Amino acid sequence: MKNASLLCLLCLVLVAVTCKKSDKLAAALIDRTWLHSFEEDSGDTLVYRPNTYEFPPSRGRTGFTLESGGVIKRYEIAPTDGLEEKLGEWEKKGRRSVQIRMSPDSSPPQHYEVQIISLEDDVLKIRRQPIPGNE
Repeated sequence: MKNASLLCLLCLVLVAVTCKKSDKLAAALIDRTWLHSFEEDSGDTLVYRPNTYEFPPSRGRTGFTLESGGVIKRYEIAPTDGLEEKLGEWEKKGRRSVQIRMSPDSSPPQHYEVQIISLEDDVLKIRRQPIPGNE
């Protein structure tokens, strides 16, 4: 009986620690505007930094904001070189996975998944994957 109680307690602690890490990740990611730091990309890993970061000069940067209510605002370079906002929805699919569904008038792909590789020191690294049948 002691072992069963100890095992249950250990499981509860593990779940609490896991949830806290996930909550910290969500808190650091959500309701912030992230801009693509394409100079730092490596292979299929995309790098984003907060819009407050001092980026080197460029001809424009794409980005996004994940709002706490499940709305994503994706920022694309507009024909006039400004930013154009596109709306969609996002949903957490795992500890480090987010599914994105953009409105029908958006491009590139309307429905894709993003794996969060890391978020440390205001450097967000992700890998974008199409969802089969929605490329």
